[in-house]
This record gives sequence, C-alpha cells and structure tokens, in this order.
Amino acid sequence: MYAVFKTGGKQYRAAAGDQIKVEKLEVEKGATVELDQVLMVGEGADVKVGTPLVEGGKVLATVVEHGRGDKVKIIKFKRRKHHMKRMGHRQYYTLLEITGIEGTAAKKAPAKKKAAAKKAATDEDKAPAKAAAKPKKAAAKKAAPKKTAAKAESKAKAKKDDAKSED
Repeated sequence: MYAVFKTGGKQYRAAAGDQIKVEKLEVEKGATVELDQVLMVGEGADVKVGTPLVEGGKVLATVVEHGRGDKVKIIKFKRRKHHMKRMGHRQYYTLLEITGIEGTAAKKAPAKKKAAAKKAATDEDKAPAKAAAKPKKAAAKKAAPKKTAAKAESKAKAKKDDAKSED
C-alpha cells in the first residue's frame, strides 16, 4: 500500500518502510509523527483519491534524524558592471521512516468493467455498418482508373489530330 501526502509545501509518495527527506519538522529525534494531509491512498488497481484530502487517511512515521542537505551554489552576475555575487544555501531536512499508512482504498474496478462492456456493445453494433461501408469505398477506387484511362485516350487522339493538322 502506498500514499501520497503533503507536508512542507511539497507532495511525497511513500510506502511502509520507506525513508523520506521532508522539510524540517519541529519534532525530536525518535518521536512519532502523524501526517494527516493525505491526498491519495492506493494498492495495485485499487486507488482512493481525496477531494482534496482522503477522509480518515493518515501516514505514520518515525523521525530518524535531522540534518542539512547538499549546498546549492548561487551566482548573481551583471555583465559590464564589475559585479558578481556568490552565495550558497543548505536546506534543513528531517528524515522520516514510514511505519504505517491508514486509509482504505476504494474499489473502482467494477465501474471500469461496466464502462468497458458498454463500449464493446456499442462497437459491435457499429461493426456491421462499417463492413457495409467498406465495399462502397472499394468500388469508388475501381472506378477511378477508368476515368484516367479515358483521359489518356482523349489526349492521344488530340495529339494525332495535331499531327495531322501540321501535315
């Protein structure tokens, strides 16, 4: 089972046993955290999507450590002004280990099967009409070469007439 939850202005996808770095939380190391802003819960084809949040959905996690991420280097530069500014930033994070996910996944599979069955039934109804339409198109294609042959004959006659008139 997995869940998509929101914390610190970002969204994360997690399953039980995963370790995730999130924005710093003011919680002590080793404490249990309950994240209740769950957007989606799923397992295989069974998925429950909240509007905007899943009712009763919770992600339970344990704080493993607090730390700082890698340095992001920033350079501000203005050409021809003799100005260059270098800065860096290290974001604080909290490493969480997901211990459990609460929330039931709804079963939407039967609804999809019904829709697929209706579509198949309408396709079968349309199939004989399509089969009848195809021979008409084939007949139109066969008639087209006759027209081009007639044009070729008329051009040949015109050339003969021109040749006779020149003599």
